[in-house]
Amino acid sequence: MWVRNCWYVIAWDHEISANALFTRTVLNEPILVYRTEAGELVAMQDRCCHRHAPLSRGRREGDCVRCGYHGLKFAPDGACVEAPGLANIPVKARVRTYPVVSHNKWVFVWMGEPALADPALLPDNFSCDHPDWRHKPGYVHYDTPYLLVCDNLLDFSHLSYVHEGTLGGSTAIAQAVPKIEKVPRGIRVTRHVPDVPPSPFWKSFQSFDRNVDRYFIYDFVLPGTLLMKSGGAPVGQAEGDLRGGVQLHSCQTLTPETETSTHYFFQQSHRSSVADPAVTETIYRGLVTAFEEDREMITAQYRNIDAEAQMLPLGMDAALVQYRRLLQQEIERERGMPVAG
Repeated sequence: MWVRNCWYVIAWDHEISANALFTRTVLNEPILVYRTEAGELVAMQDRCCHRHAPLSRGRREGDCVRCGYHGLKFAPDGACVEAPGLANIPVKARVRTYPVVSHNKWVFVWMGEPALADPALLPDNFSCDHPDWRHKPGYVHYDTPYLLVCDNLLDFSHLSYVHEGTLGGSTAIAQAVPKIEKVPRGIRVTRHVPDVPPSPFWKSFQSFDRNVDRYFIYDFVLPGTLLMKSGGAPVGQAEGDLRGGVQLHSCQTLTPETETSTHYFFQQSHRSSVADPAVTETIYRGLVTAFEEDREMITAQYRNIDAEAQMLPLGMDAALVQYRRLLQQEIERERGMPVAG
């Protein structure tokens, strides 16, 4: 269940250094990413057309890549421009290339029809690269299908239990019924949780003298990106008064590696007015701890799933059910099938 005509994150911008050959698998396809001498990004299949050796085991030569097995040399457009021992290079001697772009520190590849690659479909991950926000970038690898991780992000009721000692801290999160709305290419989930103790995560970087009113508002858009405003303020403060409160913005995205493994890129930003680097590091470490809790649970769930037994849908599944329906409609549209509804 993959949409192909869309942008998938393959790396954080800092992972693609000036002279290196970077490789990562997306939708079962090994992809090589590098920068030209002018700094432009190139993405091509990490598989030589000759004997299928990984080009990432070769070397850079100017803006080209030379295969480390038999020496074929490929230009940034994927065409073979030199084949040792051959006077004439076959027209078919080329590798697939992909539209690639860096957008707010995320490097995206377009996995579908190149002519349809549309920058307007890039997500608004503004806080990944904005002077008003600070964060430390993160990455987690899952040995589970990406839809199980999507499900986890679409239902925050799990914060009360999986993250009881970290992001959650109150069963009231699970009891709060979210509002679910449609947005372009996704859904918006809004959850308000009034008069609860600040989470252990919040208390790791800030002091509180009373309960808080918490909120989570996020868009979850194709192919699997969460863009979230979250935070809260001490109970009793006027709306908009954030003194003594927390204001965060998070960008998280899921990229299928294979049918059974997933790349998870994440960050949670705080306002730049909080200039203490220790706060940025504490928020990052808190997320790493919490996301390891997620990974342990989802991995155990995946190992325990019985393909012949149906899961029991419940009310808290409304957002993930809507998102899966949207995803299926987009897949059917790409395949040229009639779309129901």
